[in-house]
Amino acid sequence: MFPDAAFLKLIFGRLTLESLPLHEPILVATFAMVALGGLALVGVLSYFRLWGYLWREWFTTVDHKRIGIMYMVLGLVMLLRGFADAIMMRLQQAMAFGGSEGYLNAHHYDQIFTAHGVIMIFFVAMPLVTGLMNYVVPLQIGARDVSFPFLNNFSFWMTTAGAVLVMMSLFVGEFARTGWLAYPPLSSIGYSPDVGVDYYIWSLQVAGVGTLLSGINLIATIVKMRAPGMTMMRLPVFTWTSLCTNVLIVAAFPVLTAVLALLSLDRYLGTNFFTNDFGGDPMMYVNLIWIWGHPEVYILILPAFGIFSEVTSTFAGKRLFGYTSMVYATVVITILAYLVWLHHFFTMGSGASVNSFFGITTMIISIPTGAKIFNWLFTMYRGRIRFELPMMWTVAFMLTFVIGGMTGVLLAVPPADFVLHNSLFLVAHFHNVIIGGVLFGLFAGISYWFPKAFGFKLDPFWGKLSFWFWVVGFWFAFMPLYVLGLMGVTRRLRHFDDPSLQIWFIIAAFGAFLIALGILCFLVQIFVSIRRRHALADLTGDPWDGRTLEWSTSSPPPDYNFAFTPVVHDNDAWWDMKRRGHVRPVDGFRAIHMPSNTATGIILAGISIVFSFAMIWYIWWLAGLSFVALLAVAIGHTFNYKRDFHIPVDTVVETEDERTRLLGAGLRS
Repeated sequence: MFPDAAFLKLIFGRLTLESLPLHEPILVATFAMVALGGLALVGVLSYFRLWGYLWREWFTTVDHKRIGIMYMVLGLVMLLRGFADAIMMRLQQAMAFGGSEGYLNAHHYDQIFTAHGVIMIFFVAMPLVTGLMNYVVPLQIGARDVSFPFLNNFSFWMTTAGAVLVMMSLFVGEFARTGWLAYPPLSSIGYSPDVGVDYYIWSLQVAGVGTLLSGINLIATIVKMRAPGMTMMRLPVFTWTSLCTNVLIVAAFPVLTAVLALLSLDRYLGTNFFTNDFGGDPMMYVNLIWIWGHPEVYILILPAFGIFSEVTSTFAGKRLFGYTSMVYATVVITILAYLVWLHHFFTMGSGASVNSFFGITTMIISIPTGAKIFNWLFTMYRGRIRFELPMMWTVAFMLTFVIGGMTGVLLAVPPADFVLHNSLFLVAHFHNVIIGGVLFGLFAGISYWFPKAFGFKLDPFWGKLSFWFWVVGFWFAFMPLYVLGLMGVTRRLRHFDDPSLQIWFIIAAFGAFLIALGILCFLVQIFVSIRRRHALADLTGDPWDGRTLEWSTSSPPPDYNFAFTPVVHDNDAWWDMKRRGHVRPVDGFRAIHMPSNTATGIILAGISIVFSFAMIWYIWWLAGLSFVALLAVAIGHTFNYKRDFHIPVDTVVETEDERTRLLGAGLRS
C-alpha cells in the first residue's frame, strides 16, 4: 500500500521525482560526466589510500597555509563551472538569430546567466582572493598563524558549503532565473515560486557566514599579531590592501545578510518588505543590495592592487615608488567605496542632486586608483625589469584595466548612464574591470607565490601560453560587447532579430574559446610543473629576489612559519635583513601556541548544507533537527578544553634539534 500524498509532503516537502531535471539532455549529460568523474576520483583516492591523509592533514587542518591552498583549489574548481556557463551563453548568442532559436531554451538560459554571475563573484573570485590573503598575510607580518585558527577552518568549510548548494541546484531542482542580484519583484514568491531563488538565498547566506568570519579573523591578525617593530607604515602593501579589504568585508557583508533575510521573510512568511503592497518597496532591495554590491567590487580589486605592488617592486628590482601615497590611496578607495553605490541605478528617478553627488564621488574614486597606476609605472622607471610571468600579468593588467577604468568614468556621468544602462556596454565594462583587474591579479599572485607555497616554480612555457590566450581572448570576447552596447543592444537576451549583429557575437564567442584554451593551459601548467618539480637552487632563499618579509622563511614554510620571531627595522624588511648580514632571525625563540586539528568546522558546514536543503524544499522536520544539531555541535566545541598545545615559557631550548622536537610534539598533539 502506497503512502498518501499528505504523508509524502510531510516527509519530503516539495521534493518530488519531477524535481530532477531529467527532461534537460544537457543537464543529464552533465550529471553523468560529473558522476563518472567523481567515481574516478574516489577510486584513485581509495587505491592510493589517501583518505586518511587528506582528513588528517587537510580537511581538519587549522594551518592558515593549507587552508589558503584549499581556498585556491575551491576557486579553481568553481572557475571551471562558472566558465562553462559563460561559454554556453556565448555560443547560444552566436547561434540564435532570425529563425534559429539556438540550443538553450529561455528557462535554462536564464538559470545559466544567473548562476554564472553568482559563481564567478562568490565562489571563484572570493575564494581565490581569500586564499591568497590567508596564505600570505601571516607570513608577511611575521605571525605563526592567524588569530583564530579554528575560525579559519570553519570559514573555509562554510564557503565550500555554499558552493555545494549551488552545485546541487544543477541536479536537484533548479537555480534562480533572476540575474545574479535577484531583484524583486522577479525574486518574489509570486514571480519565482520554484526553489531557484531559495537556493540562491541559502547558498549566499551560508557562504556569507564564512566570508564575514574570515574578514574578522584577518583584521585581528593584522592588527594584533605583527612582528616586533612592524608598525602600520612598515606593513607590506599587500597586507595593507588585505586589511582594507577585510574592513570592507566586515562593513558590507552584514548588509547582504540582512537584505537576504528580509527577502526570505517575504518568500516564507508573506511579509511585504520588497513588494508594492502594504508599504513595501522593491527599490529598497536594490538600494541595500548595492550598498553591499559596490564595496564588493573593491573587496575583490584591492588585494589585486597589493599583488601588483609586490610584483612590480620585485621584478623591477627597486623599492616601491611612493609607499606612503600607495597606502593613503588604498585607504581613500576603501572609504569612497561606500559612497558610490547609487551609480548602479541612476535611472531610478532620484533626481539631479542625488545623481550628481554619486556621479562626482564615482569620478573621484578614479583619482587614487590612477595614483596607484603611476606609482607602479614610476617603480618600473629605470628599474631592471624582468619579464617573468607575474610581471607579464602586471603589464597586461595596466593596459587592460585602464580601459575598464575609463569606461567606468564614462558610466559615472548620469546622462551617459541613461543611454548605456542595462546594455552590453555595461557587461563589457564590468568584465573589463573584474577580468583585467581581479583575475589578472590573481594569476600574477598564483605564479608569484607558488614557489613560496610548494618549493618549486610553475612551468614558464605553459604559463606564458595561458597568459597570451587569456589576454588575447579577453580582448576578442569583450571589445565587441562595447560596440554592441553603444549600438543599444541590451544584456540578458538569448535571441536576436537583427542579423547584422551576429558577427559581433561570433567574435565574442571566439574570444571565449581562446579563454577556454587559456584555462586549459593553466591546468596543464600546474600538472607539468608538479611532474617536473623545478626545484629551487636554495629552498630557504627567495626564488624571485622578493623584497618582503615572507621570504625570510623557507619555501615551503614549516607548519609553524617562524620558529624565531623576526624583528622589523625597515619597511623593506627582507632587504634590511640581508644588509645586516643574515637572512632570518637566529635568536628570540618564543613559546609556541599551536591548536591541533579539528573536525568541528567540516561537521558544522555539513549540517548547514542539510539545514539549507531542508529549508529550500520545505522539509520542516529535517530543518528543525539539523538546526538543533548545529547548536549542539557548536556548543559542544566550546567545551573542548584540551585542544591547544603550549610549550611552557620557562622551557630551555639549547639546540636546534631540541627546538624541532618541541615544535614537532606540539604539531602532533
